[in-house]
Amino acid sequence: VQLQASGGGLVQTGGSLRLSCAASGFSSDRYAIGWFRQAPGKEREFVAAISRSGGSTWYADSVKGRFTIFRDNAGDTLYLQMNISKPEDTAIYSCAASLGNSYSNYYSEYPRYDYWGQGTLVTVSS
Repeated sequence: VQLQASGGGLVQTGGSLRLSCAASGFSSDRYAIGWFRQAPGKEREFVAAISRSGGSTWYADSVKGRFTIFRDNAGDTLYLQMNISKPEDTAIYSCAASLGNSYSNYYSEYPRYDYWGQGTLVTVSS
């Protein structure tokens, strides 16, 4: 089971960036995916999540309306489309997979995730 996050980089305020999370080693319809981020000196925080089917999504208030999470089941790749408008979006972004049930009850709780990919750094310049 592996998750590979990519797509980070340097972006200006007002720009956009798309992160990818490629999953391998398990069937795409068995897991839900969450994106989390951690800024320097801060706690890890929830960003966005998507259910196994892709039919349900959830967002942190800080990114709602600016970020979009979606999945490509055919290719087992998850995406986080980000419209960057805040320097505070600078962080290491990581994706994680959950194989559990009742995902809607805990999607924002990072200890509840089963597998993690390495992070990808997003740096926002103003």
